[in-house]
Formats: sequence, structure tokens, C-alpha cells
Amino acid sequence: MNVKNEVLYRVYFILFMVVIPVALMLVYKTMYISYAEGDFWRQKGKDMYVEPRSIEADRGNILASNGHLLATSIPFFDLYFDPNSTGMSEEDFKNNVDSLSYLMATYVDNSFTPGGYKEYLIQKRKSGSRYVLIKQKATFEEKRLIESFPLFSLGQMRGGFIVNQRNERMRPFGILAQRTIGYVRDNAKPVGLEAVFDGVLGGRPGLQNMVCVDKAKDIWLPVNALTEVEPRRGDDVKTTLDINIQDISQEALLRAMNYHNAEWGTVVVMEVKTGAVRAIANLGRTEEGWWETFNHAVGTAIEPGSTFKIATMMAFMEDGMLELSDSVSIENGKTKFYEDTMEDSSPFSARLDTITVQRAFEISSNVGMAKLAQQYYGKKEKINRNQGAERFIERLKSFNLHLPTGIEVAGEAAPYIKEAYSSAHEWSGTTLPWMAIGYELRLTPLQILTMYNAIANDGEMMKPYLVSEIQRDGKALQTFKPTVAKRQIASKSTIKKAKLLLESVVDRGTAEKLRHPDSLYRFAGKTGTAQIGYRKVSNKTFIRGYQASFVGYFPAENPVYSCIVVINNPKANGFYGSDVAGPVFREIADYCYVTATATHEAINVAPPLPLAAKQMPNNSIGYTQDIEYLLNSLKVPFYKEAATDWSTTRVRSDSLVLEKRTIVENIVPNVEGMGLRDAIFLMENRGLKVSVTGVGKVARQSLRPGTRARGQTVHLTLG
Repeated sequence: MNVKNEVLYRVYFILFMVVIPVALMLVYKTMYISYAEGDFWRQKGKDMYVEPRSIEADRGNILASNGHLLATSIPFFDLYFDPNSTGMSEEDFKNNVDSLSYLMATYVDNSFTPGGYKEYLIQKRKSGSRYVLIKQKATFEEKRLIESFPLFSLGQMRGGFIVNQRNERMRPFGILAQRTIGYVRDNAKPVGLEAVFDGVLGGRPGLQNMVCVDKAKDIWLPVNALTEVEPRRGDDVKTTLDINIQDISQEALLRAMNYHNAEWGTVVVMEVKTGAVRAIANLGRTEEGWWETFNHAVGTAIEPGSTFKIATMMAFMEDGMLELSDSVSIENGKTKFYEDTMEDSSPFSARLDTITVQRAFEISSNVGMAKLAQQYYGKKEKINRNQGAERFIERLKSFNLHLPTGIEVAGEAAPYIKEAYSSAHEWSGTTLPWMAIGYELRLTPLQILTMYNAIANDGEMMKPYLVSEIQRDGKALQTFKPTVAKRQIASKSTIKKAKLLLESVVDRGTAEKLRHPDSLYRFAGKTGTAQIGYRKVSNKTFIRGYQASFVGYFPAENPVYSCIVVINNPKANGFYGSDVAGPVFREIADYCYVTATATHEAINVAPPLPLAAKQMPNNSIGYTQDIEYLLNSLKVPFYKEAATDWSTTRVRSDSLVLEKRTIVENIVPNVEGMGLRDAIFLMENRGLKVSVTGVGKVARQSLRPGTRARGQTVHLTLG
């Protein structure tokens, strides 16, 4: 056998005896793992793999107009222990477990004894646990204390200490503006500013490599303490809300809701010149008490009732149909339109027949407004389609009453204004007169207020807004400026007359009882008392309740704020707008007038008036240089008779004169009228001893002026 054949035989032997069996074994094992054990190993792979996981960013704050926190995120920490961390040695565990158990049982979980806690940790390490709960919802201070404990202080890899941070949204002012601020929660529809500005407030999440240790419980542990992508904190949203006006509005509304046992109520306060919403409060009855469960100001479209009459009056005036001095018959407060009877709620109406249009508005006569609407808009001209009721509807649209305000929060209810003669809108012969007094149409309280705010702003309609800035680290990233919704909703003359009407309602109309008797300031507005849940059966009207409202602005002469108050279904202590909603408006207006500088004219606007004689300092005695310094500082003009060290102020006609005062050495001086400091200076410089009683200036002195000074004691009485 040659060498070549011998080598081939050996190769064949190895191939058949070693390589082929091994290959067959590998194929078998591969098939066995793939099919017989496939599910097990696939699950094992899913349970132990690393992937980048999202890290929640700190959510931005929502701020009041002065920077106070309305909503902020407070960090809490869930603390865990990995007794089988890959970096933990047996030596580290044994050397620290005794002291760690003692501290844990003493300061964290006193349901264990130190010995019991030690056994608990040893058992968890032996069982291969990777995720042992230490404490849930720990504060930052608690977290800092626990992470300083033995073993934990070695860090995540070597000490097995795991920190999961989560943020909870907190509102420092409780339910104040709760619905407007809103929330973003799991398994719930987001609402309010939190929802609209979620992308701004939420920031940018980070990424960190994590390993899954329990797929069933979705438990992931960080591979290391470093993040792949750092999260970026959300930006802050600064609102237009004034925390003080918001507080007084909500408190005033709450008292009224309790007193009148109402179903729900809302208040909105808006800045006239800008449309900035300074307060928006909503309260509704729940099983737990009063709560802000729904934003009625924005989301509830209501039949406004008499507060709508100003729009009807402006339509008349814009179309040149009447003057405020024209007459209208109110038929003692009761009339009929077809088969329906309309009545006035005002007690004045029963004694009145023909009155002026202005007086009809002041006493809120339904009959007067409805008859005028029927008289001027009730006939449909065949020649020109834009006549009659169509003209009235177009006029209402010219006031932007058919459009939503577009405020930032979601859920604004659309206004509902019927189209004239539309069968789809169920237009009937009685629709026009009832629309004229605020029925058969729907507007939200905010939409009604926006119209009144435009009247206060001389016809310029401002878009209501709630957010003024987006901030990062206190610096403005984006600023939202006031927006004009319509440059002029009506002519200047119409707006002027509308203001006169609203002022006269408070001066001598349905809101007269709300007027300030001392004329501290004047406000203008309109009461409203609307029927709710009414239905007609066999010529009878069944009413479920009433809705009281008041809307207006203040101060009347130079409006700064507009405000609407709506209280739904009051069941006790009255139901008229002037009795239920009006006092809430008055309380809010009083507070704003007293505390807000914007409602007051600066005292230095006009040139100062000359001081009257009684306002000038007369018979004041003192050191001349001191008196001159004070008078010059106060910008009080004066004349000086002669240059002496001491002077007396005298008022002569309308002038102030400094008369000379001579002080003689070694003679008891006359110090009556002086301040105590000057009097003691003069007396002691002449060797006299001084005793004093009382407060104020020197009223009497015991030694007669002109007496020779020989070291006597002089008693000064102040008063």
C-alpha cells in the first residue's frame, strides 16, 4: 500500500467515524431545539433581551399671569432592589446585609424586625429574584436617605439599587380653574389646557437601554445608569388667569350656589381691551359636593333669555328703525302671538301700557321687545329677499353671534342661530318674537360675554384667549398677543346708545338694587331670567326651572373688565337674575375695583390743584433748614421773611410764609408747637432739665417763656 492510499483511508475513517456522526448530532440537536424546545427558547429570548426604552420627560408647568403655579409635576420614586445584580459580589452582599436590614426595618418598613428583613433579603437572593420592592412613591428626601444605606450606596450595578422616577400632576390651588387647566390621564379623554398644549408641556422623552427581567409583569431594568438620549423637560404655559380674581370669582359663585341651591353655575371675567380671560369658574353639584366637572362657560350652549335683548336693540338701531325715545305699547305686560301668550316677569309691567323704548329695555319687557321685532322684522317682502326676519338674522350675524369664539380649550359648543323661514330649523310664526327676547337660539356664556365685551370696547370685538406665553427656563419662546375678531360690530352711534341702555338698567332698571348708593363707581349690564326645560301641552306651559344671569362691564365710564354670571336652576331664595346672579357680579366687580390699579385713574394724571389754607401746615415751628427741606421735597411753595435759624409757618390767604423766630440765649424759649427733638435741643442748650409726658408736639411748657434760665427743670406736655 502506498502512502497516498494510506492517507485516504485515514481521512475516510475520520469522516465516517467522527465528522458525519457529529454533523448528524448537530442536525438532530438543531431540529430538536427548533421544534421540540422551540417555544421555550423563544420565550426565553423574549424575556431576556435588551432594547432602548422611552424615559418620561418632566412635564412643564401651567402658570397664572403673575407666575404662580396652577399645575406642576411633583417627582415620586419607586425604589427596588436587585439582589442578583451582575455587578454584586457575594462578599459585598454578606458584608452589608446586616446593617442594611437594620436600617430598612428601622426607617422604611417596620413590619419587619432587622433579623426578619435579613432573612427576607437572603431568601430573595437565593431564589434568583431581580426586582424586590423597597418603597413605592418615595419623596426625594426619602429616596436620598435610602440610597445612602449600606450596599445601596454602591450604586445600581454593584449595590443593586434601582430607582424608577414617575411624576404626578399637582394643582397647588386645588380645584381653582380645575376644568380650564384640565388633565391628561391614561384611559381618559384629555381636557383643558393640559390637552391642547400637551405637545408643549410633555417635552421630549429620552431613551435608555433596558433588559427585560419579567415579561409577564413587563419589568425592565436599566442596563447601566447612563441614558442613550437625555429627556428634555416640557416647556411652561403661562396663562392670562389672575389668581386673585379667579379666587374671588369662584368663592362668590360657591356662596351663591349654596344659598340658592342651584344645579350648576359659571363665571367668566375678561379684560375689555385685550380679550384676556382673567377668571373662568364652573361649579356643578356632585355626590361629593360642589366640583368643577364641566366647563359650562365654554361647552354649554344655552338660551340666554333677556341678556340677548341688547343684540335685538342694536339690530333696530343699526337698521335705523327706531330711537330710544320712541314709544311702544307693552299692554300691561301681556300679549299674544298667534296662539301663544307672552308675559313680562317684571312687576312694573302690569301697571304700564305705552312707554318709551328705553324704558321697555330698562324693565326688561318681553312684550315690548317682541312687539318691536314683529313690527320691524315680521313682514317678508317679496321684492327683496333680504328683508323681514332674514334681515334680522343677518344683523345678528354681523355681531359675530353665529361664530364660536375660538378660545384655546377644546369642546366649545357651536352657537345656534336659526335661519329665517327654514323648515329644517323649525321656523314658525312665533320664532321671531321669541328670538328677540333670547329664546329659540343658543349661545355659550363666553359667546354672550364676548358680545358685551365688544360693546364695552367701543364696538371692537376681541377674541377671548387664555394663554399669553410659552416659556422655557423663564424666557418667552412664543408670545400670544391680543387678536381682533372684528374691527367694528356696529356703528359708533349704535354702540354709544347700547352703552346708555346698559347703564340705565343699573341706574333705574331691573338691576337698580345692585347700584352703589355711595357712587363709588358705576357699572353697566343686563339681567336675565330664562325659563329652562319648558314644554307646551294643551296651551299650558310647564317649566322645569329658571336660569339666572347677569352680564356687564365696569367701570361704566372707562371699562376695564367685563363679566358674566350664569346660575342654572336656583331652587331657593329667588330665581331672578338681579337676585341670584347680580350679587355675584357685584361682589366680583367690587373686589376688582378696589384691588386692581387698572380700574383707577392715576392721581398724577392731572396737574396738582393749589392747596387750600386748611391743607397747609400752619403754626409749625422748627429749624429753618429742616422746614425748607420738607416743603421743597413735598413741592409746597412758600415765602421766607428773613434768614433766621428758627422759623414758624403761617398761612396768609392762599400762601405759606416762614416767619422768623428769635431765640435768646439764657432765656427760657417758647417751644409750644415744636417737635420734641427741637424743643429738647433748645432747652438743654440753655442748661435746663427736661421731663416729658404725652405724644405729639409740645402743647404746654411749665416755665413761662422769657424767664431767665438757671438750670431749672421744665416739664413739657405733648399733645
